[in-house]
Amino acid sequence: MIGALLVVGSTAACTTADDDAATSTDAPGESAPTEATDPPATDPPATTPTVTAITTTTTPTTTPTPSYDFSAVDLIVEQFVNDRTLTGAGLVVVDRDDGVVFEQYWGGFGPERVSLIASASKMIVAGVLMRLDDQGVLDVDAPVAEAVEWGAGNPDITPAQLVSNSSGLVGLLPNPVYTPYLCQFLPQGDLQSCATSIFTTIDDDDDIIDPDTEFRYGGGQWQVAGALAEAVSGRSWAELIDDTYVRPCGVDSLGFNNHWTQFGSIGFVYPAEFDGDPSALVDTANPNMEGGAYITAPDYAQLLLMHLRGGRCGDVQVLSADALAQMHADRIGGVYGGSVGGSGYGMGWWIDRASGRLTDPGAYGAVPWLDLGNGHGAYLVIEADGATGAALAGELFGPVADAVTAGRADSLSASTTDGS
Repeated sequence: MIGALLVVGSTAACTTADDDAATSTDAPGESAPTEATDPPATDPPATTPTVTAITTTTTPTTTPTPSYDFSAVDLIVEQFVNDRTLTGAGLVVVDRDDGVVFEQYWGGFGPERVSLIASASKMIVAGVLMRLDDQGVLDVDAPVAEAVEWGAGNPDITPAQLVSNSSGLVGLLPNPVYTPYLCQFLPQGDLQSCATSIFTTIDDDDDIIDPDTEFRYGGGQWQVAGALAEAVSGRSWAELIDDTYVRPCGVDSLGFNNHWTQFGSIGFVYPAEFDGDPSALVDTANPNMEGGAYITAPDYAQLLLMHLRGGRCGDVQVLSADALAQMHADRIGGVYGGSVGGSGYGMGWWIDRASGRLTDPGAYGAVPWLDLGNGHGAYLVIEADGATGAALAGELFGPVADAVTAGRADSLSASTTDGS
């Protein structure tokens, strides 16, 4: 019904740390990129890609600007959009040194289109808490109970456990609409009241477990994390998003709401009623933390670039290098030997243990990823479902990396030839 918050990385996920063979789901019926099954073929409508010019950071005049060729990527996405009869798609690729190296849109999408991103919200939320930790306002490894009075309801749980899905509170599985935590999906009320209810209820006593003993994806623990950030900072969630990302990084389209029950059809397929217009949502003081963000593709890409550039947006240090290291590290593996279908999990990021790739995919098909070793990242957005987005992302991981690597090699070759 409501808890459509995707749990897919490059591999499948489960609800326990010991069951490596379980299938990863952000919502019932979703699967990892390598496992998605194509729907029956249909006659595709004609689509015309909309191309936005590649931009790069300023480089010395003696150094040739890298030449990136993403034509193979273009063909993959265009064919996929046609075959699946999607409304459209957007893809932005960023390089640690050269900034945005590819930005393109297909079908009805464009750079100004605002999309609901479901669980691709999680790394954004985790970053807010880590910034407060950087500022000394919050200790992510100290019990919530030391920061807020209502934390006494679960005195041993820490913020780091909340945003690594390791708090022991009930997650989205096996019941995404777990009754004691239902306020997380309702725009009524406010974030503090909802978190207090989740953290102090006795109705979950038979269902919770000790923290850092099992991976339990999503659920009310994320609502608690957001409320904690509000309480210790004295700022509303909207103000925290503005402080952390909007003003430093210029991502004016970023916002949070609680859309899950606001449209006629409730489920895990993109609500067409939204149609890129945040004003279609009612105002709420209880935004959904784990899946309530909306943003444009270029703005999300700027957040990825911040992760690649040591936590900086321009001249502003948004997150410290230590904060990023904690977010990107495989916390569940390192702290309690957890594994989710062979994948790890940090703070808001899935970690493919084979490739090292970080992902934070959502139930509506948005898939951000980082290749920290190769210094690039990408943001893919469609408005469909998680399995479809995961399938397309799975086709793009390799070609995107190849295009980035080849572009750098061409630049090096040109530099050598010119004697630079």
